Amino acid sequence: MGKSITQKIIEKHLVEGNFEPGKEIAIKIDQTLTQDATGTMAYLQFEAMGLSKVKTELSVSYIDHNTIQVGFENADDHRYLQSVAAKYGILLSRAGNGICHQVHLERFGKPGKTLLGSDSHTPTAGGLGMIAIGAGGLDIAVAMGGEPFYLTCPKVTKINLKGKLKPWVSAKDVVLKVLEIFTTKGNVGAIFEYGGEGAKTLSVPERATITNMGAECGVTTSVFPSDETTKQFLKAQGRERDWTEVKADPDAEYDWVVDIDLSEIVPLAAYPHSPGNIKTVKELSGMKVNQVCIGSCTNSSYKDLMTVAKILKGKKVHPSVSFVISPGSKQVIENLAKEGALADLYSTGARITEPVCGFCIGNSQSPQTEAVSIRTSNRNFFGRSGTKTANLYLTSPETAAASLLTGKMIDPRDLGMDYPVVEMPAKFYIDDSMILLPSETPDAVKIYRGPNIGDPPSNPPMSADISGVVTIKVGDKITTDHIIPAGSRMKYRSNVPKYSEFVFEIVDDTFYKRASEIRDSGKHNIIVGGLSYGQGSSREHAALCPMFLGVKAVIAKSFERIHSANLINFGIIPLTFKTESDYDQIDSGDELEIPDIRKVLSENKPLIVKNLTKGKQFEVNYELSERQKNILLAGGMLSYIKNK
Repeated sequence: MGKSITQKIIEKHLVEGNFEPGKEIAIKIDQTLTQDATGTMAYLQFEAMGLSKVKTELSVSYIDHNTIQVGFENADDHRYLQSVAAKYGILLSRAGNGICHQVHLERFGKPGKTLLGSDSHTPTAGGLGMIAIGAGGLDIAVAMGGEPFYLTCPKVTKINLKGKLKPWVSAKDVVLKVLEIFTTKGNVGAIFEYGGEGAKTLSVPERATITNMGAECGVTTSVFPSDETTKQFLKAQGRERDWTEVKADPDAEYDWVVDIDLSEIVPLAAYPHSPGNIKTVKELSGMKVNQVCIGSCTNSSYKDLMTVAKILKGKKVHPSVSFVISPGSKQVIENLAKEGALADLYSTGARITEPVCGFCIGNSQSPQTEAVSIRTSNRNFFGRSGTKTANLYLTSPETAAASLLTGKMIDPRDLGMDYPVVEMPAKFYIDDSMILLPSETPDAVKIYRGPNIGDPPSNPPMSADISGVVTIKVGDKITTDHIIPAGSRMKYRSNVPKYSEFVFEIVDDTFYKRASEIRDSGKHNIIVGGLSYGQGSSREHAALCPMFLGVKAVIAKSFERIHSANLINFGIIPLTFKTESDYDQIDSGDELEIPDIRKVLSENKPLIVKNLTKGKQFEVNYELSERQKNILLAGGMLSYIKNK
């Protein structure tokens, strides 16, 4: 039997286990990436491990999230990151050099390699033929220390692309179609592997757009073949030596095969408040638009922005629309400028930001009250933009540009103009001067720590019993943005006590006070959730801050992969209802007891939860490997590593 791309790369990197879907395996990690919103804590955790240097082939620290300097916190953290990179053998991509995923695609990604990143959209590099996986910062710290990354061996879904995209339809529409088919839940433990004749018609940036938003489906990662198109992209980046062919065997077998005819896809949009809410743009046609934001790690490549520049050339933005562009990298900006496209964009009325995450994470450009904001980013969660009353629609750059001109949602095919064809450059203009190399005298480097930076909080070993209160009960599709907000609050990411004040702020702004009182009384906090609890960002603070507040268990109908792993890393046990109807029998404020939990886990026995308030009990499931049980018993990953 032939092998898939997924199986080939994973088997080449296996450290423990075999390629048996559903079983825990460990793989060697070749490369890591961090960004400043998650990286600060990751490096604090790496320092706590007491190593003198990273042990990966390549580790890159990017500053791309918190570049707005209001207060000292972000600037101090950036200085910390620069000193850590210099000391421990890490490359540093400075603020202004670009968004981590775009820059990594351009300058560092290598076909056939493994990449672990402290950002959920790390699978962007799958467009180059990498197995690129998002994880929590502590997992990245461990990987930088030379330890393998543990995951559930994935099932592999082949997405067989046929045909060719028609004019005005782009890669964003392809991945929105994938989301329409697979939705945002039920895909944990799977990898999407793209192939077919249609895949050959897509450029590397288009492939990267598709793999980027596979994260919204909840899959482990997504991957394309590395072929002649990949080779030409790397050659244009001056990196042809990094190319290797990666392809599936003709007789490879998959757990599921889905055919998508590219020629049948039409312009699509995700409507509020989930990337999985899909309609055709024609269905939304005529809706007044207040803001258009083009960019983010999903759609900010040279090809994306050059296409937009050609659509808008010689025209003006509709007077009712605020227009913002966040390019993906300094390289993108410089190549646009050299071709005159940057001037074309400015002349239309665009506001062009530095190449950062910015509007995507709600860290700038929040729309007006009750606005309709069309964005080319990957998430439209409630409140993510910084304006709770705003409605965010995710579209392609082509649809966004069409709406800019008309002031309303419009299918770009109805503009009545020829579609501008953009060819990829034979050679990009390249300037890596904003990527800093590690120090040649690391022992002389002093780590800078601003007053906002604290040590990673410690957690005691798991107690014999969990006994506490349901501090909050939430519904389905609770994202990490619901649990701990992004935006302006993220400047406190290295100050866990302060950042913890905002846990569940968007859902219930009294949570912090109640959780603190329960913790201080000596009881445990328990969270009850619905389906797909922990969607979205890899933000480990969505587990770290609840740990600080004394949360010991989360009982939900189901979990998303990264958040479940983060909970375990910080000593919080993720439990699922054996019978979903038991969810309805619990209320916020109920006192729960999980007796003998250490003993039950050690002996692999059924786990019973007693609802002391209701006088009832119910059984819960725990899907934990022996390694994960030991991590929980130790109180979390850092304690486990120190004990080990």
